[in-house]
Amino acid sequence: MLDLLHQLTFLERGIIAGLIVGFICPIIGAFLLVRRMTIISEGLSHITLTGIAVGIVMMQSPATNFINPLYTGVLFSLIGSLLVEKLRQIYRHFQELAIPIILSAGIGLSALLISISPSNNTEWFNYLFGSIVTVTLTDLLFIVVTGIVMMSIVLLFYKELLSISFDQEFAITSGISVKKMNFLFSILIALVISMSMKVIGILLVGAMVTLPVAVSIQFAKSFRQVVFIGIIVGEISVIGGIIMSIYFNIATGGMIVVTGVIILIISVIIKRSITFLSFKSVN
Repeated sequence: MLDLLHQLTFLERGIIAGLIVGFICPIIGAFLLVRRMTIISEGLSHITLTGIAVGIVMMQSPATNFINPLYTGVLFSLIGSLLVEKLRQIYRHFQELAIPIILSAGIGLSALLISISPSNNTEWFNYLFGSIVTVTLTDLLFIVVTGIVMMSIVLLFYKELLSISFDQEFAITSGISVKKMNFLFSILIALVISMSMKVIGILLVGAMVTLPVAVSIQFAKSFRQVVFIGIIVGEISVIGGIIMSIYFNIATGGMIVVTGVIILIISVIIKRSITFLSFKSVN
């Protein structure tokens, strides 16, 4: 497998990474949709940005110049996801406060660290808005391994994750450890943000998690259909966005998200047209 990855060109690495991201994001997004927590991806993305900034600042020191900002971003994302879960327990009756607290902290810390970082604007632009041409072999390996780990967790604990997403009280009476499953789900959210930031960009990861499922709920009749349609939309958005970004020489992440928004608008128009025609035929 390593020999095969070594033979890939920079563009092929970026496309493969994008396809993996387009597959994984809607799956996690479907669970977040059911839990009404899609906004959490925005909060954690800013904490991840803080981790990236920490890594870049540490790289300037001879003692810590071996540190990869990607991994400090993962670490901060994991810490952030656990803090969100902890804050949700502290503010049990006001759980929606957890995400704005983390988001605000992430923005504030990121602004401070970016201001003292000597990195150029291009590097920050790639982290914020994504670029498939900057996906290295190390990045691709991280995305592949993370994708495999995430899919393994989802498949192994699918029923448990689904149960706590729809009805936590029922999950408790069924003997499911809600606390452990929430902890596991927090890790999944952190990983999906970490694996997506190189392709989509830290500030746009939330859109890739949300847009495909926003399209799929227009037509889906079950949770499985939400996931299935979401994956199709995610892949179309990635492929279309990459092609357009290469053709027009613009930011990959932004074009992928714009493609997703266009698909969403088209889906809403189609859904409303079907509803209108159905109503008209009845009358």
